[in-house]
Amino acid sequence: MLSDIEIAQNAKMLKINEIAAKLGIAGDYLEPYGHYKAKLSESLYSSLAFREDGKLILVTAINPTPAGEGKTTVSVGLADAINKIGKNAVLALREPSLGPVFGIKGGAAGGGYAQVVPMEDINLHFTGDMHAITAANNLLCAMLDNHIQQGNELRIDQRRILFKRCMDMNDRALRNIVIGLGGKVNGVPREDGFNITVASEVMAILCLAADLGDLKKRLGNILVAYDLNGEPVYAEQLGCTGAMTALLKDALKPNLVQTLENTPALIHGGPFANIAHGCNSLRATKLALKLGDYCVTEAGFGSDLGAEKFLDIKCRYGGLKPACVVLVATIRALKYNGRVPKDELGKENMWALEKGVENLRTHIENMYKFHVPVVVAINRFHTDTDAEIQFIKDFCNEMGVDVSMCEVFAKGGEGGIDLAQKVCDTIALTENNEESFHTLYSLNLSIKDKIEKVAREIYRADGVSYTQQAEKSIKEIEKIGFRDLPVCVAKTQYSLSDNPSLLGKPKGFKITVRDARVSAGAGFVVIYTGDILTMPGLPKKPSALNIDCGISGNITGLF
Repeated sequence: MLSDIEIAQNAKMLKINEIAAKLGIAGDYLEPYGHYKAKLSESLYSSLAFREDGKLILVTAINPTPAGEGKTTVSVGLADAINKIGKNAVLALREPSLGPVFGIKGGAAGGGYAQVVPMEDINLHFTGDMHAITAANNLLCAMLDNHIQQGNELRIDQRRILFKRCMDMNDRALRNIVIGLGGKVNGVPREDGFNITVASEVMAILCLAADLGDLKKRLGNILVAYDLNGEPVYAEQLGCTGAMTALLKDALKPNLVQTLENTPALIHGGPFANIAHGCNSLRATKLALKLGDYCVTEAGFGSDLGAEKFLDIKCRYGGLKPACVVLVATIRALKYNGRVPKDELGKENMWALEKGVENLRTHIENMYKFHVPVVVAINRFHTDTDAEIQFIKDFCNEMGVDVSMCEVFAKGGEGGIDLAQKVCDTIALTENNEESFHTLYSLNLSIKDKIEKVAREIYRADGVSYTQQAEKSIKEIEKIGFRDLPVCVAKTQYSLSDNPSLLGKPKGFKITVRDARVSAGAGFVVIYTGDILTMPGLPKKPSALNIDCGISGNITGLF
């Protein structure tokens, strides 16, 4: 059996100009990075303004488990399958972060025969977007510290600096550091720390910016610190937003690649969903909607995180209206939610499946709260028994949703034809529904009321508790004029609650908010719950131990 990377390396890729030609994109709009990837120029947007948008399909999932769900794999396979049934689909995905690639997750370009390629490039440096975001972020940090060193005209309170440095790697040793040691010439000593690049506000800004002008404005709106009088200090006051924009000029352009079956794929931006808003760039999604009759995109982790933020933040800012949500699960993962140990998931266990399916029920119900139709995609494993499969079919029938047993990992687009047909049929049947998509909450609510709404409606919590620090931060955020922003909850991905050990559908719990920070440039308030960290660490046996590069340049062990 071939590994994912071996399958990818055996793929018959088309030259990137041929992929562009499939979409009617002329060569003048391509900025190639080698033979098989390219950026799409700014002028392409205006050339497509006359086209109607296609239908937006959001792929999300139940809460992730060690058993795996395969959300990206289903996204890729679904796009391939839609094309196989004679329709025109374009894929729009996030860029993988180097942190998980070298950490615990490995590659993030799909799996089996449903992948995007060139897989090694996409998982590693790709077109340099992550590095540009890192550089822009750290330029702002350097300018801030230099401002303090050179006399501190803005009277920045070094005890109240909010903006941190970043790097696209898991490194727990950098979470809390002291900088400026070594005497006067080396700067002013202060506490600092690093976020992983995908948790940076600059990443969120790039993914929500409408164009270069909007990007520059949002960068200027980053709240970096408070001064000695307690007044906010923004990035524009440090005078470096022009230089930051220059670093991000090319990174703002979406990247064009392809699937194993030569379906066009736009891969751009990659904020984490457990600590950011978890969606690919708004520009890439909007471009895909212009280029195809269907745009297949995904949101990170379970629907309680990525999908909620996609619908409440990205759709709100971009004016997007999803036509269908595909909810991914596996029978193995549902049994894990029913408390079956990982090494016993291959055995039939109807009791555990019945208990674990409550997680799937909750995610279906949650998506209905946004008034979008749902199709369930079950990634099939060879260990799934006929009784277990029938149980899931009966369950989904009772819930009033279509379900498809998906085999895209083993068969590529061919294994997703049933899913593609059901998704397209669902969109056609619900296209003229009077009840159309809407967000979960109004921006007129207070920050606390928005948190309460998400906690009760999506997580099914009994309420919300706030630490003294959270109370203080929320009060300060509202005081300086950011009450009307949406909330972006940083929470564990493994549970509907803020406790990763509470699987299935937890009951009798409250969400604990320990702090809040405004991402004024991105346009949301980040709400920190539980023990969530913005700089992950490496596991005991990182994936980096398995990755190698031979003397011929051939990469192995990536996934």
